[in-house]
Amino acid sequence: MFSPSKPALAVVATAVTLTACAGVTTTNVATTRPLTMSLAGSFDWNVPRSLPAPTAPPVEIPGTPVGQQLRWLLDAPARAPIGQAELAEHLAPVFLEQVPTAKFNETLASLRGIRLERILGAAPTALIAHVVVGAQTLKLTLSVDATGKVDSALFAVPAPPQPSPTSWDELDRRARKAAAQVGFLAGEVKSDGTCRPAHAIAGGVARPLGSMFKLYVLGAVAKKIEQGRFSWDTAMTIKPELKSLPSGRLQDRPDNSQVPVLEAAKLMIAISDNTGADLLLHQAGRTSVEHTVRSWHGPAKRNTPFLSTRELFALKGADYPRHAKEYLSRDTAGRRAYLSEVVDKLPLSSVVAWAAPRELDTVEWFGSPADICRAYAELAKSRDKRIGEVMSQNTGGIKLPAKEWPTVWYKGGSEPGVLDLSYLARTSSGRTFVVTAMASDPSAALNEDQVYEELVALARGAFTLLRTS
Repeated sequence: MFSPSKPALAVVATAVTLTACAGVTTTNVATTRPLTMSLAGSFDWNVPRSLPAPTAPPVEIPGTPVGQQLRWLLDAPARAPIGQAELAEHLAPVFLEQVPTAKFNETLASLRGIRLERILGAAPTALIAHVVVGAQTLKLTLSVDATGKVDSALFAVPAPPQPSPTSWDELDRRARKAAAQVGFLAGEVKSDGTCRPAHAIAGGVARPLGSMFKLYVLGAVAKKIEQGRFSWDTAMTIKPELKSLPSGRLQDRPDNSQVPVLEAAKLMIAISDNTGADLLLHQAGRTSVEHTVRSWHGPAKRNTPFLSTRELFALKGADYPRHAKEYLSRDTAGRRAYLSEVVDKLPLSSVVAWAAPRELDTVEWFGSPADICRAYAELAKSRDKRIGEVMSQNTGGIKLPAKEWPTVWYKGGSEPGVLDLSYLARTSSGRTFVVTAMASDPSAALNEDQVYEELVALARGAFTLLRTS
């Protein structure tokens, strides 16, 4: 899942900005609706900036309406100037009305040599990507209208990295400024498998997890494998009804093709593959994941029923708020029935992306920083070496010195109004620490680039403070 940055959201019908951005002309046009890009990555939606492109160059572009326009936009600068007829095939009328052909071609010319570096998150009608022009990395936010034509394109310089705090007092001051609601915990995983907090801000307060819920899915899968119910090599069928929306790649594979449990788990952690998470949730069983939440002392009631990503998309994006209200009006048994009888049958095509926070306290997955620390502790004490293999797929941009921190695990999560980061790191001497940072705002989308860089800096500083304490 992922959420857009504030500049794209702030633009309304008549606003057109054409400015110089590190030597590259920036074009930003929006229609009468705000740019709507749900889920980050997500969930995670939130795919961290440090993650290498999931495939070798060229980067895999989704076969969606916005993906098709991205292909065109990447090709067009080499052929600029582009004629009016071709522009009309790819740009929405409102875009063409507000940006003259000559000005658009001027922008294209300044992007000559553009290269796609990675896709940070994508929905069918919108995506966020990093592109490279010369030596400059730019963040591209792109969306299309109902006809599949570009109605918004924004190139901007990503937020710069932030310095790490050098004291817990500095960390606290900065954390509390990061978002309207913040939770933070830094602790050590002891030899008995418990998490011992060393420093926290609202460490016991449950908050929306975004894609960090996938830690519980991985735990349930590992338990089933330990019990001999299936193995890491077990092939799962990618049935159409189990496909979800990006982030991820498995949703683009052919219907009824197969993927091994291990591959799906790696994708679920490395690029927060939502379809991979839903396949694994189905393989392990919803009630088994709910049992994992309870056994790990997480907020079981708030996570029952334990939603799939597809169900969350449908509840928040299909004829909203009708299905969400009906779902929330029922007791647990009624909610389970409504998911199976109604929500699970809604087509993905009925999901409309959203940009403002929706139902963050009611339709989500929940956990506190302390819950996430315990989840990492449970995963870390597993004797199954595959757990470490899966969790080491992505270091989440923290950039800890490898000689001092040879093992780093990461999982993040986001949606509009939510951005969470969590890490486990082990020192060369064998001490294991966990840091979790959670930021949310139920009333407005976060400036994700800015908040992300700040939370990464806080987490990096926390690991240093833990190691030296």
